[in-house]
Amino acid sequence: MDAKTQVMGAGTRVADPAQVMDRTQVVGGEQVMGPTQAGGPSQAEDPDASPGRGSGARPAVTQLRLSAFRSHRAAAFPLGPMTLFAGPSGSGKSNALQAYEALALLGAGRDLATAFPEPAECVPERAAADRQGRRGFRIGCTVDGPAGPVLLDLAVQTEPSLRVAGERLTGGGRTLLTTALRDPARSFVEAAWHTAGSATVTRGPLPDDRLGTALLPLRVAGSTAAQLQVLAAAEQVVVALRSVFACDPRPERMRQPVPAGAGRLRRGCDNLAEVLHRTRSECAKRHARLASAARMGCAGAVADVAVEELAGGRVRALLARGGALGSTPVGRLGEGELRYLGLALVLLTGPGVLAMDQVAEVPVAYQSLTVLADGFDRSLDPEQTRQLVALGAEMCARGHIRLVGTVTDASCARGVDGVTVVDLVP
Repeated sequence: MDAKTQVMGAGTRVADPAQVMDRTQVVGGEQVMGPTQAGGPSQAEDPDASPGRGSGARPAVTQLRLSAFRSHRAAAFPLGPMTLFAGPSGSGKSNALQAYEALALLGAGRDLATAFPEPAECVPERAAADRQGRRGFRIGCTVDGPAGPVLLDLAVQTEPSLRVAGERLTGGGRTLLTTALRDPARSFVEAAWHTAGSATVTRGPLPDDRLGTALLPLRVAGSTAAQLQVLAAAEQVVVALRSVFACDPRPERMRQPVPAGAGRLRRGCDNLAEVLHRTRSECAKRHARLASAARMGCAGAVADVAVEELAGGRVRALLARGGALGSTPVGRLGEGELRYLGLALVLLTGPGVLAMDQVAEVPVAYQSLTVLADGFDRSLDPEQTRQLVALGAEMCARGHIRLVGTVTDASCARGVDGVTVVDLVP
């Protein structure tokens, strides 16, 4: 499957980009390492594809490349502040988000087995093994930020064993890091990173089950201008990738009371009441926005989103109807209403409220949260979807949050300022 057309914001069409590949490692009979340049307009080259770029110091993933991953081949997708992949079942929407989340896990220092629990499923269908019996896949991204556009491309071998086949980090027109699996008998890849000076590169081994870019801050001294460039590029990529929260509200888990505490919102939003119990007193302004969103997306009158304390230290969330109308426990709401509430809460909060890997060593002003929402419109009616898209566009326009989601029907998002719609067809 390829993306036949990509629709940007209010209808500008971008031709399907192709990736220009070069050398080193071969997996499944295909070249797998190191695009010398990403096909199609990058965010640095196309200001229309990157609203607000250069306005601050927040690194952000502005292009996702799936060179050979599941149903995608030679695909490059522009990512704006709010991006929705649209298409019918089987078009590859969820595959794109899976690749993004895997890159986020690798950027946080996780190993390949954690990022790709079913690696064989990531290999494109009908991809043949090479003469050594090797197969694999290729993914990558572009990260914009203070260091300019930085490109990360990764080749993963899945057979006969799961390991990094090669990696390339480029920025400023220079290759900053390359790795290659040259000796299958050893559990490392040979790496070379730019240093300038008397030796133009430094060479050394890196683990074959981790992202080399995430390890560079531990290996590069930063004693020359070239080393500082490498560090700046690597840290920009890591900060952008790590600041990710994958969200998929599960209504069947959101209906029951939960123990009160200071926990952070989990992926399935099953502890919604626990988080509301804390946030409604910590941030009255955001809570008022959530109540306003609930009025737009939930049936009946809604005066507030409240929390009731129960016996045994448990709490449950309620929709306060106002006056004599009383309250409705959220457990009595429909699936669409519960998913709507969960996604609205995510959009209105931040890393301190969400169960995600925070980049504690980086100032908040340098970070931006990216929400991954597979099935953004699942179980929602058109009006709920329209309200949620409007809320997402508003919050993303402020610059501290980005959203990448999937929808079956993007009609509610087309023409909305700040929303990028990427249309996929099987």
